[in-house]
Amino acid sequence: MSIYDEVDTAGFAEIFKALSNPHRLKLFLRLATCCGSGSVSCESGKVYECVSELGSDLGIAQSTISHHLKELHRAGLISTRRNGQRIECWVDQAILEKLAGFFRTPVKA
Repeated sequence: MSIYDEVDTAGFAEIFKALSNPHRLKLFLRLATCCGSGSVSCESGKVYECVSELGSDLGIAQSTISHHLKELHRAGLISTRRNGQRIECWVDQAILEKLAGFFRTPVKA
């Protein structure tokens, strides 16, 4: 029996499914590591980037970026909010801790 028997495997499967697309993974990593194109802002302890500027140097069409961000949001990997005409998105520290905890969980034989 494994300690993973107590883990929400269905939830993690959805997370990994969302991250299995190379474009979504790039977008998630960009948000998670805060290394955007200079449009990264900090507010209330959250680091976010405007959706319209997020993939400007990734060679991904804006409509494709929006689709991928929708999938990341659906999987619970990012949060979004509208600020006037801007849509801002960010990765909460809690999701990064959740992923780190999954990989730190020891496997019992």
